[in-house]
Amino acid sequence: MIAIVTILLAFPLGFFVTSRLAANTAYAVAYLWAFTFQGWYLAMDEASGGSGAGFGDGGIKGILPYGVATLAIFGAGFGLVALGQWLGGRRRAARAGGATSGTVTETASA
Repeated sequence: MIAIVTILLAFPLGFFVTSRLAANTAYAVAYLWAFTFQGWYLAMDEASGGSGAGFGDGGIKGILPYGVATLAIFGAGFGLVALGQWLGGRRRAARAGGATSGTVTETASA
């Protein structure tokens, strides 16, 4: 679920939101909501002796790779936000440059 949130939201937030702080905050809030939801889902599945989607009997050996993977996805999301900010900034600059270079200005003659 956190990978889906990252893929669907990180780049578009960076591309369309001009404020870097707002884009990163919005991504972090969405990611942390999904992380909490996913964590509760895995904990409940583990507690009920579910299908084995949890950590198994590995203890810390089972939780550590999960933590590393979720941290890597979180970092990759911030990278996608930064990429979206960079590409969105280039697009906005190109549009602004194209709008001013094609205009005709009138000069007053005395």
